[in-house]
Amino acid sequence: MSRPTWDEYFMEITELVSKRSTCLRRKVGAVIVQDKRILTTGYNGAPRGLPHCLEIGCLREIKKVASGERQELCRGLHAEQNAIVQAALHGNSGIKKIIFKEKYPDELARKMLKEAGIDEICYE
Repeated sequence: MSRPTWDEYFMEITELVSKRSTCLRRKVGAVIVQDKRILTTGYNGAPRGLPHCLEIGCLREIKKVASGERQELCRGLHAEQNAIVQAALHGNSGIKKIIFKEKYPDELARKMLKEAGIDEICYE
């Protein structure tokens, strides 16, 4: 029997978290981990208390906007944003490394991560 690595283990958990997503275009989950312990999770969708695209439709889908473009048209938060918000609510911060399942389509966001000194690993 082969055990998954820690990264593989947490990536599998993000798959489960992504099933809570309310985005019509892409299901994404995020897990914030410290010392091999899950601090928070997040999935993409509208901020707490606001209607989700699942309920009212998606403007980006209607306008056929490509992934990674025209983010200002999206009412949802990224899974990572929701996980960071949850971490902040519970007094945790200081992201040092992000592990992606697929290459992130937003080049500006990836550049900013690099500028901030956050390590990026992609399993694609």
